[in-house]
Amino acid sequence: MRSRCRRAVLGWLVGWLVHPVVGLVMAVIAGVNGVLSGWRGVYAFSTPEGVLAFVLDSTWASVPTAVGLLAHGVAAVRKGGFEASLSVRQNRHVYRRGAYLKKGFALTVGNVISGAGDVDHGGRRKLITDHEAVHVWQARTFGPLYLPLYLAWSGGGALAGVLLWLRRGRRQPVGKLVESCSYYLNPFEWWAYSRQDYWPPAGKVADLGWKRPAARPLAAVRAARAGLAAEVSSEHHVGD
Repeated sequence: MRSRCRRAVLGWLVGWLVHPVVGLVMAVIAGVNGVLSGWRGVYAFSTPEGVLAFVLDSTWASVPTAVGLLAHGVAAVRKGGFEASLSVRQNRHVYRRGAYLKKGFALTVGNVISGAGDVDHGGRRKLITDHEAVHVWQARTFGPLYLPLYLAWSGGGALAGVLLWLRRGRRQPVGKLVESCSYYLNPFEWWAYSRQDYWPPAGKVADLGWKRPAARPLAAVRAARAGLAAEVSSEHHVGD
């Protein structure tokens, strides 16, 4: 209970610096998120990453966190199927079902990932850990700017897709061009697909957009860290 109160107070203090009403709203968001997250043991408070996730969700990223609370509500109605193996001490809430915009696609809002699907399969599990989890941290990084930036690109990209369809003489399916420009070429998606080691994705029109990944795949980053840790451990053993 004390930790939940601290989360609400943290949100209130930061918001109060902007406006007392903002502080009150942030306190409510932080408190509700704190109750749900504390009940499920989501935050890894024993790690710097977990502490940072909690602080950002309660302050700078409170807007995405608030939208994530709506996703919790949808999951409750649709019997979302909370996936503890991808959530507990991993700084996020993952549902197998819940909210989604397109069948087969997961949906991430704030610290909530819905529509994860059958995560018993390795490919689907990698989608959550190496793609959707990137969106969770994008929301924490960009805070209140994240959703407006994402949606602005989506809207502008949809218009660009229609114009491109006209320019190309209507020879390609307009839906594919719109989806490619508004979704796949969205910098936030480019970043996440690159981290997933899946760029370019199969659904994107082949001759459009970024040719190279935006970042190293997370699998490669983990392998490099594991190799470095093994090397350091080996050196310690040699020294002993």
